[in-house]
Amino acid sequence: MEYLLFCLLGLPLLGFLVSLFIPKKNEFEMAFWVKAVSLSNLILTLYVSILWLIYGAKPINFHEISLFKTGDYSFYIDLYFDKASMVFLVFSTFLVFLIAKFSQYYLHREEGYKRFFNTFLFFNFGVILILLSGNFETMFIGWEILGLSSFLLISFYRERYLPVKNAVKIFSIYRIGDIALILVMWLSHHLLHANIAFSDVRSKMDIQHAISMNSPEAILICILIFVSVCVKSAQFPFSSWLPRAMEGPTPSSAIFYGSIAVHIGAFLLIRTQPYWESHTFIRICFCSIGILTAVLAYFTARVQSSIKSLIAYSSITQIGLIIVEISLGFEIIALFHITANVFYRTYQLLISPSVVSYKIREQFYHYEEQKPSFEDSFPKKIENTLYSFSIREWNIDTKLQTLIWKPILYFSNLMKKIPDWFFIILTVFFLLITFLQISFGLIELEMLKQLFPQFMSALGLIMVINSFVKSNSIKKSWLLICSNQTLLVLAVVLNQKISFSELMMYVSGVLFAGILGMVIITKLQAKEGRITLDGNHGHIYEYKKLGFVFLIACLALAGFPITPSFIGEDILFSHIEEHQYLLTIFMALSFVLDGVSLIRMYASIFLGPHIKKYHSVAKRSA
Repeated sequence: MEYLLFCLLGLPLLGFLVSLFIPKKNEFEMAFWVKAVSLSNLILTLYVSILWLIYGAKPINFHEISLFKTGDYSFYIDLYFDKASMVFLVFSTFLVFLIAKFSQYYLHREEGYKRFFNTFLFFNFGVILILLSGNFETMFIGWEILGLSSFLLISFYRERYLPVKNAVKIFSIYRIGDIALILVMWLSHHLLHANIAFSDVRSKMDIQHAISMNSPEAILICILIFVSVCVKSAQFPFSSWLPRAMEGPTPSSAIFYGSIAVHIGAFLLIRTQPYWESHTFIRICFCSIGILTAVLAYFTARVQSSIKSLIAYSSITQIGLIIVEISLGFEIIALFHITANVFYRTYQLLISPSVVSYKIREQFYHYEEQKPSFEDSFPKKIENTLYSFSIREWNIDTKLQTLIWKPILYFSNLMKKIPDWFFIILTVFFLLITFLQISFGLIELEMLKQLFPQFMSALGLIMVINSFVKSNSIKKSWLLICSNQTLLVLAVVLNQKISFSELMMYVSGVLFAGILGMVIITKLQAKEGRITLDGNHGHIYEYKKLGFVFLIACLALAGFPITPSFIGEDILFSHIEEHQYLLTIFMALSFVLDGVSLIRMYASIFLGPHIKKYHSVAKRSA
C-alpha cells in the first residue's frame, strides 16, 4: 500500500519529464499524453482510496528516503495518507483530467500550447507532493513547485505587459509564505529538537506537551503557519493577488485560482491542526481573520465588472468561511465545503467566456432593468461609502504596498549613495575574518561571536536591497545577490560549527547558479549590447533556450528544489540558535528579497513586449 503512494507521485513526474521531449508542433501527441497521465493518476487514486477504506481507513505514514543526514539533522521524504489527503487527491486528480481534456481544444493552435501542458504536469506533481507530504520538508518542495508553476502560468502570455507584471507581483507575495514555512521548520527543529513527521505530533505525548505549551516558539509557529495559509489561500491582508492571477488562460485560472491551488492553504491548516488546536487565542484569531476576509471579499465581489474577478472574490469569501470551520474543529464539514466550492468555481470559470458572450448579446436584444439589491435598503451615505470601499478593494493592496514594499524601495534608494567599492571591501574583510577564525580561532569573546554573524547577515540584506536600484547594470545586480549569498554562508559558519558536507550542500548549488547566470548575462550582452533592468526587453522572443537556462540559474540561486542549495537553505537555518531572532530575521528577509529580485531580473530581461518591435506587440493595457 505504501509503495502505491510513490506511484501516485511518480506518474505526474514521469509525465512531465516525457512531455519535455514531445515536439512543439505535435499538439495531438502532447494532449493525448497529458490526458493519459491524468486519467491513469485518477484511476490509481481511486484504487488507493478504495483499498485504504477497505483496510480500515487508518492513516499511513512512510518515511524511508533520507536525502541528507548529518549529526542530529536529517532531511527526509515523508509520505502521509489520511482522510484529508484522500478527499483532496480524489477531486484534484479528477479536475486535472477534466481540465486537461478541456485545454486540448481551448488552447488549440496557441503559441504556448506545449509550454502550458509542461507547466500543467509540473503543477500536478507539486500538488500531489503537498497532499501526500508527511513533514514540513516534503511539503515545502511541493510548495515551491506550486509557486513556480503559478508564476509561469500567470505570465503565460509573456509578450504582454500586464501578465508579466502581475506574475512578478504575485510571486513576490508568495515568497512571504515560503519564508514563513521555512521559519516554521526552523522553530519546530528547536522546539522539538528533531525534524518531526506530522504523524508523530499526535502519537507522541512529549511532542504534544511541547507544542501545547504557551511558549513563544509554539505561538510563533502557529502564527507563521497561518501567514502561509493566508498567502496561499488569498486571505486578509493578501486577498488582492487572486483576481490579478486571472491574467493566465481560462484553464489555468480554473485549476489554480478557482479550485486546487487556492485551497492548499486550507489543507495546510488541516494538516497542522495538532500545532494550534490547543491554543484558544490562536483559534479565535484564525476565526476572526476568516470572517473578516469573507465579509470584505463578499462586498468586493458584488461590485466587480469582470467575471473572473467576481468568481475570484466569491471563492475568497468561501475559503474564509472554510477557515472558520476548520478553526472551530469542524474538519469533516470543511472537507465537504471545500469539495463543493472546488467543483462549483471550476465550472464557473470554465464557462465564463461563454457567459460573457451570452450576456453581451442579451444586453442588445433582451435588456432588463436590474432588480433592487439589499444594499438599496441602507441609507444613501452608507450605501455609497460601502460601494466606494468595495470598488477600491478596501485599499488592502495599497496598504500592503505602503507597509511592506514602499519601505524596501525607499531604503534601496538610499543605498544608491553607497559606492560599489564599499561592498567589495566589506565582503573581502569578512571572508578574511572567517578564514582566520576557522584556521586559528582568533575571536574568543562571546559578544563578538554573536555580533559578527548578525552584522554580516545585515550587510547581506543591504546588498540584496541594493540590487533593486542597480537598474543600469544587470551584472552589478547579479553580483550583489551572489555576494549576499556568500555573506549569509559566512555568517552561519562564524555563528556555529558546520561540517564541510553541510557547507558544500548549499555552496555547490549557489556557486553553480552564480557562474551560470553570469555567463548567460555576458553572452546576451555580447549579442544585444547594454541591457538594463528598466522596463521589459522580451528577449525570450529570440533566445528561448537562453531564457530557460537563465530561469534555472535564478531558481537555483534562490534555493528552489532543483539544486542542493534547497536542502542547504534548511541546513543554514538549523545552525541558527533559537534565541538568535535578529540573525534569523535578516536571513529570512534576504531569502525573500533574493527570490523577488531574481524573478524580477528574469522577467525584465526575457519577458514582456519585445524591445525591438519588428513584429506586432500587445499594448501596455492589453
